[in-house]
Amino acid sequence: MAEVKQIMNAAETKMQGATEHLDEALAHIRAGKANPRLVDGIFVEYYGSNVPLSNVANVSTPDAKTITITPWEKSMFREIEKAIINSELGITPENNGEVIRLGIPPLTEDRRKALAKQAKAEAETAKVSVRNARREAIEQVKKAQKDGLAEDMAKDAEASVQKIHDKYIKIVDEMYAAKEKEILTV
Repeated sequence: MAEVKQIMNAAETKMQGATEHLDEALAHIRAGKANPRLVDGIFVEYYGSNVPLSNVANVSTPDAKTITITPWEKSMFREIEKAIINSELGITPENNGEVIRLGIPPLTEDRRKALAKQAKAEAETAKVSVRNARREAIEQVKKAQKDGLAEDMAKDAEASVQKIHDKYIKIVDEMYAAKEKEILTV
């Protein structure tokens, strides 16, 4: 019985990890409004090592169309601008000597569709991870059954794993639907 619980806990942990990864991936997809998480993936050269932008500057969103970056050291302006330009963000920074502003342009219809497609691909990847965790758990239950686990306990465990799988697939679908709505809303 303890072995079945371990199998189910491991499967649920993997499925939880897949949804957390999806949440992080969807946060980096631009939806037409400013979000400080858009610059999370940008790394800046700081005294010989690459560090996240948030480690060398304050990142905020004063309004829905602007991200402001306030470096803690004046010497970092050039490095931060270079990192933003070299990133996949696709936005040119404006520097006034005090703060760096990123104006978030409105998305075109084609760009919205492309971003929705990208979000769908991320959701499908998460679903595959959830399904793989279910498959591994069911294989482990069947192996445990061969090693002496009662057949009815094995069937109950498989049903429980399926319920956990269904719960996480529903979460993935809801996350994708919310992001798609956010992207496609003009």
